[in-house]
Amino acid sequence: MTTVNANGRRETRIVADPALPVIIVTREFDAAPERVFRAYTDPDLVVQWLGPRRLTMRIDRYEARTGGSYGYTHREDDGTEYGFHGVFHEVRRDERIVQTFAYDGFPDRVSLETTLFEDLGGRTRITTTSLMESVEARDAMIRSGMRRGLREGHERLDELLGDRRAGTRDDGPRRKA
Repeated sequence: MTTVNANGRRETRIVADPALPVIIVTREFDAAPERVFRAYTDPDLVVQWLGPRRLTMRIDRYEARTGGSYGYTHREDDGTEYGFHGVFHEVRRDERIVQTFAYDGFPDRVSLETTLFEDLGGRTRITTTSLMESVEARDAMIRSGMRRGLREGHERLDELLGDRRAGTRDDGPRRKA
């Protein structure tokens, strides 16, 4: 269950098991699973919501299909860049995405992420489980500011899903980059 904060926004729940190298993220969205899934897999939509608000995003490749891969860069106003890449192990429409995730700054640390899309009758609960190689790697990920970036990204996704012009419907995507 997702909680709602004082501003009426749903909150992203981030849990790190103290004994396991795992982070579990849970969030609900006021949109059907097919719209949320599309926002996770269509690069024209992903570029509009993934990551902190202060960063711009450039997608080099985003092939959200079983066996596909991705690579993108987040950029600060001062030109500092943060690159990320991975492969899609399994993409099951409106249900599940299994992918690897790596930050170019720590190329030896690769996590395995599974995102489930649960139909709540017009709303969707996503649950992402990230498995890292060690508790130390998990804690380094948390200290990197991922909580803030994840929460801001989910807020941006809420805004995108609420914008009927944003291309999350079947009227075609719009690129904002």
